[in-house]
Amino acid sequence: MSRAILFAEVPCFYAAVERADDSTLADRPIIVGGDPRKRGLVQGASEEALAAGVRLDQPVHEALKLCPEARTARTNMKRYRAVSGRLFVCLRRGFDRLEPFGLGAAYLDVTDSPDPPEEIARRLQRIVADELGLGLRVGIASGKFLARLAAEEAGASGCNCVDPDRQTAFLSPFPVTRLEGVGVKTAATLAELGAQRIGQLLEIGPSLLQEALGTHGLRIHAYAAGRDDRPVRAASHPQSLSREATLEESLDLAVLTSQIEDLAQRLEADLRAQGLSAGRVALKIRFSDRATNSRSKTLTAPISSSTEIQRLVAGLLAHMPAGSRPARGVGIQLGRLQRSEDSDRQLGLFSDKRRRA
Repeated sequence: MSRAILFAEVPCFYAAVERADDSTLADRPIIVGGDPRKRGLVQGASEEALAAGVRLDQPVHEALKLCPEARTARTNMKRYRAVSGRLFVCLRRGFDRLEPFGLGAAYLDVTDSPDPPEEIARRLQRIVADELGLGLRVGIASGKFLARLAAEEAGASGCNCVDPDRQTAFLSPFPVTRLEGVGVKTAATLAELGAQRIGQLLEIGPSLLQEALGTHGLRIHAYAAGRDDRPVRAASHPQSLSREATLEESLDLAVLTSQIEDLAQRLEADLRAQGLSAGRVALKIRFSDRATNSRSKTLTAPISSSTEIQRLVAGLLAHMPAGSRPARGVGIQLGRLQRSEDSDRQLGLFSDKRRRA
C-alpha cells in the first residue's frame, strides 16, 4: 500500500502570526525583522510583500523601498515559538507520527489512519483556523518532498493531493530548481545536460546523472520520479505548551483570575489530547506600560489537571504586582512535559520504594 504523507504549513508563519494578533494588518503587506534604522534584516514577510520582491535576510530599509505600503513588525521569537507549540498541539490531535519542519510546518504520516487523507487535511485546517486564527495549507503525497511541493501549489483551496498515478504529470513541468538539493551550481550542471525542467531530467536517466553528479544525481532522479521513502521522524512530544490572552486594561484581580481559569482549562485539554503531564509552570503578565513580569515553579511531581494548574498559578500570582498595576495580557506556560504513563510509572516506583523502606 502506498504511503500517505501530509505536509501541513502556515504560509509565511511570522507574518501570519502578526496578522492574527493585529486585525489592522488584515489588508496590508507585512515585513517582519529588525529595526530598519539599525540596518535590521528581514526575517519574515507576507505573500504580498514577497510578491513585491522582498527577500529574507535583506535589510529592512531596502525591503521598504520595494514595498513602501508594508507595515513593519519587530521579530518576536518568543511569541512565534508559543504559537508554534499550539500549532503542533492542533496537528498532533490523533497523530503521533509528526515531524516538525521549522516553527510553522510539519510532516504527518497518516498511512494507517482509517480516514481519507483529504478528510484529515480539511479537519486540521478547521482546527487551526478555529483555535489559532491561522490559515493552513496541506499537501498530500506518497513521500515527503512531493507532499511539500504539493502544499506549495495548493492554491486557493489550501489542499492538494498528488495521487501516485499522476506524480509524473504533476512534476514534469516544474523547473529543476524546485527539486530538493538543486541549487545554482547543480542547476547549471543539469542545464548543460539539457535538463531545465523535471520532465527533461527524467529523460536523461539515472546513469548519466550519476556520472555527472555522483550519488547526488541518483537522489535527484528519484525525487524527479516521485520516489522518496524517507520516514517521518516523529518527535515524541512537544517540550512546552502555552496559552495567552489579551485583557482590557484592568486593575481587577477577578478579571485576571477568570482568564487564568480559562487558560488552565485549555491547557488541560491540550495535555489530555496528547497524553502529557507537566513538571514546570510559568506565569507571565503584561502590563499596560508594556512591561512584563514572570514567575515560574519547577515541580517535584508532574501535573495535568486545570485545578492543579490554577492552584500553582495562584501561588505565583501572589508574588507579582497584579492588582496594583493595570494588566493587558496574561499567559501560562507548561514545561518539562512527559508522557503521563511515564510519570505514573515513576510515581509507582517511588511508592514501591517507600513501602519497602
